[in-house]
Parts: sequence; C-alpha cells; structure tokens
Amino acid sequence: MPFAQLVLGPPGSGKSTYCDGMHQFMGAIGRKCSVVNLDPANDQTSYPCALDVRDLITLDEIMKDEELGPNGGVLYALEELEHNFDWLEQGLGQLKEDYILFDCPGQVELFTHHSSLRNIFFRLQKLGYRVCSHHCPQLFNNIDSYTLTLPSLYISTLLLSLRAMLQMDLPHLNVLTKLDKLSQYSPLPFNLDYYTEVQDLSYLLPHLADESPALQNAKFEGLNKAIVELVEDFGLVGFETLAVENKKSMMTLLQAIDRAGGYAFGGAEGANDTVWQVAMREGMTTMDIRDVQERWLDAKDEWDELEHSQRKKEADAEDAQTTRWESDEDDILDGNTMAGRGTNDSGVKIIRKS
Repeated sequence: MPFAQLVLGPPGSGKSTYCDGMHQFMGAIGRKCSVVNLDPANDQTSYPCALDVRDLITLDEIMKDEELGPNGGVLYALEELEHNFDWLEQGLGQLKEDYILFDCPGQVELFTHHSSLRNIFFRLQKLGYRVCSHHCPQLFNNIDSYTLTLPSLYISTLLLSLRAMLQMDLPHLNVLTKLDKLSQYSPLPFNLDYYTEVQDLSYLLPHLADESPALQNAKFEGLNKAIVELVEDFGLVGFETLAVENKKSMMTLLQAIDRAGGYAFGGAEGANDTVWQVAMREGMTTMDIRDVQERWLDAKDEWDELEHSQRKKEADAEDAQTTRWESDEDDILDGNTMAGRGTNDSGVKIIRKS
C-alpha cells in the first residue's frame, strides 16, 4: 500500500523547500521517495521531479488560450488534471510503492473551497493510497512561522487551517515552517506552546487590539471574540514545527506524519541500517515543544555553536578515518610490490669458474 503526503500552503510558505528537504531525508533513512509537482506555475523545481503536471498542461498555454490570469489559470489546470486523471494514475503506476510527496500550488482557493484538488485525492485513496495532508493524501499545511509575530496573522492562519481541514477531509497536520528564522522577528508575547497547542485564545485579544487602532473598535472586538470562539469550539487546529535544515526537527515531524498517515515499517531489520533508520524505527529522537522553544528561541546561538562544533568534529573524524584507510592501502600496495620482487628471485646463486 503506497503512502503519500499532500503538501499545501500559501505562496512562500516553504512547500517546495519542504519537498526537497524531505526527499533528501527519506533517501538518507532508506525510504524510496518520489516528488510529484502539481503546480503548473512551478517551472524551477529544486528536487528531482518524478512526475510533472507541466507535461500535461502549462500555465502559459492556459493563460494564452483561455485568456485567464495566473490564479484563474492554476484553477483551470487543476480542473484539467481532474478530467485527465488517467494521466496521473498512469504516471503514479510507474512509481510503484514509492512514498509520494505532492507539491501543490499555493492558491488557497484550491484547499478552502475549490473541489478539484479534493476530488483528485479522493480518487487516489480509491487506488489504495494512504494520503495525509499538511496546511499534505496526508494533508500537510505549511505555515510560515512569521504569522506568530502578529495576532491578526495568527488568527487568520487558524481560520485558514481550519477551513482546509474541513474542506480536504483527510488526515491533516498543520506545520509552522522556517522556525529557525523566528528569533529574528519581534519577541512573542507567549511561549511557543501557546501557539502550537492553540491554547485559550482570549488571552490574545488584548494584543490583537494593540496591533492597530482600527481593531479597537467595538464592532471588531465582537467579531474577533466570535472568531476565536469558533476556532476553539471546533478544537481541531494544532501545529507541528519544522526547521527544514535540521535533521532532528525533520525526524520529529516525520514521526508525527507517520502516526497521522498510518505508515508502518515493512521488511526485516537489517544489520546495515543507518543510525537515522534505527532512530526513525525505534522513535528514539523526538523534540518536545519545550525543546523546540529552547533550540530556536531561548538559546538559539548556543545551540547553533554546539551543532557547528559537533559537525566539525564529525568531519575531522571522517577525514582522519579516510587518511588511515589511504595509509593502509599504501602499506598493502608496498607489501605486494616487495612480495612481487621476491618471487622474481629464484634463490639459486650462480658461481662462475675463473
């Protein structure tokens, strides 16, 4: 049974970067993974693209032939893909049991109220795919961590994530990306767990009013209170965190995705498994939200220096090992050369008579 992630999110939230990083990470832990590009406007992918919707239809063709703008062109392209689902099914069939990452367009209409993307992945489920989405079929919704710095952006993100979860109707994870950049922004009024666990949002309302004089109007106060109560009444939205260049962060997120999508490790445990394969299988490495807070906010510089020092020690150890191997090879070659010279000597001494 093949597994897949549907990677969603607004433009600039890091969807393609995530697909590239997760593709590399899965390769490192021994999972066969392929990336499928479903964005007709994405003409420069940083990852090896196993299947590309641009081979079916391109945004430039749509805009020229149908006289549509960029947003309308992307919606049209997804409708065209839905109508030509056989093309997608045939392409995925060639990937066999690979773990699939679907890199989706950034138009929020596609995962808030437009039906084509949802219909495509419902049909994939009927083919046997276990899909999960991020805001990825696993639904994975990427959200730039910058949204935490402004209460209005955070509440808007909660509404967008909730709507995507209800619309897509798939196992769903919301992920705060670019966490390594968060320390560069203004300090947060609450700890990170307040935002990831979506705790009592009423505490955020005074900060929302302070954000702009326009939001201090009584009408806005009532609207804001109604919005946060709506989010809390559903009780569905929560966030994972991700710094895509950090292996521990990637591992923690992938473990959460595996739980959400029902991924099960297959095959016998091998004696030659890498440390990352063993750690993933045994669940040895996790990051509590308090660890994330310390790593990326409270003591980021100290952790950066420590990890840099560890990487330098690992590189020095690899260089030393390589040098020892080269020295051993030279000794073996020298020994073989001397042995070869010895075999050319028969050991018989010739004494000439005078």
